[in-house]
Amino acid sequence: MLKKLKSKGVLKIIAPILVVLAGISISWAIVVHRPPLKSQVLESEAPLAQIIQVEPQTLKLNIHSQGVVVPRTEIDLVPEVGGQIVRLHPNLVAGGFFKMGDVLLTIDPRDYDQAIARALAQIAEAKRQVALEEAQAEQSRNEWHALGEGQQPTPLTLREPQVAEARAKLKAAEADLSHAHLQRSRCEWRAPFAGRVRNKNIGLGQYIQPGEKLARLYAIDVVQVRLPLATDQFSYLDLLLDHRNSKPETAPKVILSAEFAGALRKWEGRVVRTEGALDEETGLLHAVAEVRDPYSVGVDQPPLMPGLFVKAEIEGREQTDIFVLPPGAVNAAHDVLWVDAEDRLHIRHLNILRSEPDRMLVKGGLNAGDRIIISGIQIPVEGMKVRTEIITLGQGSGKTVSGEPAVSQMQ
Repeated sequence: MLKKLKSKGVLKIIAPILVVLAGISISWAIVVHRPPLKSQVLESEAPLAQIIQVEPQTLKLNIHSQGVVVPRTEIDLVPEVGGQIVRLHPNLVAGGFFKMGDVLLTIDPRDYDQAIARALAQIAEAKRQVALEEAQAEQSRNEWHALGEGQQPTPLTLREPQVAEARAKLKAAEADLSHAHLQRSRCEWRAPFAGRVRNKNIGLGQYIQPGEKLARLYAIDVVQVRLPLATDQFSYLDLLLDHRNSKPETAPKVILSAEFAGALRKWEGRVVRTEGALDEETGLLHAVAEVRDPYSVGVDQPPLMPGLFVKAEIEGREQTDIFVLPPGAVNAAHDVLWVDAEDRLHIRHLNILRSEPDRMLVKGGLNAGDRIIISGIQIPVEGMKVRTEIITLGQGSGKTVSGEPAVSQMQ
């Protein structure tokens, strides 16, 4: 009995030790015989960038401006004689048309007809006086030769001053007649050009004074638009600042446009000259565009009337080796993101020729075939790897996307 109790006590002591030893053995076996762990490095995927492939182009860089249409010739109808208006041209109303040589108004000519009659009477009297003085001078000359004592006669003896006076009075009378005819001709006011009436301030039967403004007229053969331009914009134009030797047929073309009757209308003209001085307030120089026969238009085309506000696009000279980029491709510092042959990103500085609302024109800093990122990269890092998606843009534009993009994935 005692032996059984002793053996049970030994088991109670040895059993926990055996369990601990067994656990240590199992743990050691697991650690020793476990399979080796493979290290894996997570690689982040390269960002996808939309790119374009640029090629040099030859472009005409047009200049944009705006202005108000004005007639090239505009005058006031001002009479040179006074009197009562007895006739008015039926089209002498605001907006009325007239032809060159039309009699626009007639002043009562009776006073001037009487002046002509008086001048004729004065001429007749002056001729009679000249004939009388010449006869008396001839008689005095004959008497001197018959009774003279060999001395030289004086001019007064031969009545030479009297003859000269009579002849001078005849010339004055003839001048009065010419003036009377001139005043009579001014009773009819003839249009010096074909034109239109802007406004009038007279009526039939009204008595007018010389120098009074009766109406405002303008010619309809040519209209003009003053276009303000910055001085650096003239580098894009084939326009001579000294236009004395310039030819109208070689002047830059200009397209004028305006909203009229619910549609966009266009008229073609030419920039014929520049004004003689810069604007002191703005520093701009005004070019003058002309449109000939502004009223000779088609059925659906309205005339280019004075007072219309128009936008102008002036044809520029051709520029070679120009690269066209969309505005989003160039940052404020004139830098672009360029992708090399290994699809690595680089930052390149450009020489911007001109910035336009829908495109950037680059003169230097790019080569034919360069790949430029236009979108997809938020934080560019020099030398970073990118995946590329080629986008085809419209010719000369930075907005139009055409065709299916070809995707080139990084390996």
